[in-house]
Amino acid sequence: MTLTTKECSLLKDMQGQEQLCIQKYDNYAKEACSEQLRSLFQSLADVERGHLNSINELSAGRLPSLSGATSTPPTPTKASYTDESCKKKDAYLCSDMLATEKHVSSVYDTGVFEFSDPAARRVLNHIQSEEQSHGLYLYEYMNANNMYN
Repeated sequence: MTLTTKECSLLKDMQGQEQLCIQKYDNYAKEACSEQLRSLFQSLADVERGHLNSINELSAGRLPSLSGATSTPPTPTKASYTDESCKKKDAYLCSDMLATEKHVSSVYDTGVFEFSDPAARRVLNHIQSEEQSHGLYLYEYMNANNMYN
């Protein structure tokens, strides 16, 4: 697959966004008070690593396989927060990651419209769909723990 200059530029931006997501999820997994939230962040970081691998493949002119790329984090339930400051900290981490996921999804939305190769567009659409799912998982955790207003 031959990429245009614009497609290469978009892929470079996507690589940066995926690297940022991985770094934030890894750091936030260490900072989170709730074990359940730590697990969610670690699971989402792993999916983001898969996205980065897919983007790297596209950047090299190869179409990545989409089979087995999806991971479903644990279903959120109410965490047992005994310390209000911990709950506030976890709420901040979730809010920041939700905002990050919204932005990353919009980056993929642009890519879906800008790429000429239909197979590449399907890959980007698949990743965008997973990014939207990440937002849903974060929302569900926040909602289950009265963190979403």
